Amino acid sequence: MEGGILLRGVRHALFVFPVSFIVATPPSMMARSAPVTATVVATGRIEGQVLLSTTLTARRPRFRIYSDLGPGARPPSREVDEMGNVVLYVQRATVPDGTAPARAAMAQRDEQFVPHILPVYRGATVDFPNNDDVFHNVFSLSSAKTFDLGRFPKGSSKSDVFDKSGTVQVFCHIHSDMSAIVLVLENPYFAVPNDAGRYVIDGVPPGDYTVVGWHERIKPVTRTVRVTAGETVRLDFNIPIPQPDDVSR
Repeated sequence: MEGGILLRGVRHALFVFPVSFIVATPPSMMARSAPVTATVVATGRIEGQVLLSTTLTARRPRFRIYSDLGPGARPPSREVDEMGNVVLYVQRATVPDGTAPARAAMAQRDEQFVPHILPVYRGATVDFPNNDDVFHNVFSLSSAKTFDLGRFPKGSSKSDVFDKSGTVQVFCHIHSDMSAIVLVLENPYFAVPNDAGRYVIDGVPPGDYTVVGWHERIKPVTRTVRVTAGETVRLDFNIPIPQPDDVSR
């Protein structure tokens, strides 16, 4: 009888021990996995006002090698939006792993490249859609990117990848007065001010940086700034733009 009681006690003890072990395991497993979910890095924002210290608009002279008849025989004139040709960008900022460059476009419209200045993050694919009734042939001989897209008609588009940072001057073989710039930057922290001169660069990692105010006809203007996580810092720029020459830019 006593042996039977002892055996039942042993069986009971063996049965209880695994239950208590299983109940205690999940909390410890949860504790080990918790740090994995807490890896979000907070960022800051840079915003400000851009002031152009000379006339904002100037009429571009127009000339043409080919005097073909029909639509497009006389290039249209336009006012230059110098504010839209300013780029603000952050130098030497860390880019999180897996950050992909956004696809961008530079159209041919009214025998102009639109926009005239296109900033992109290195590695971006740029599309060149033709919205005109005439053929275009987009090319560049710049050291940062050399390409020739060949002739293509209205309604079609060609593209290329810009994988080296630098200034890429873009032209058209058919229309010598067409020109533009693709500004290839080392990180995605850049902005073009709106018509009122306001700009915002969002998602910047915390740290001390140099911010550059760029325009094709000036020496870049630089300012220093400290970005704090979760905060917005104001940084204004005065861009002294000289009058354009009496030739096509």
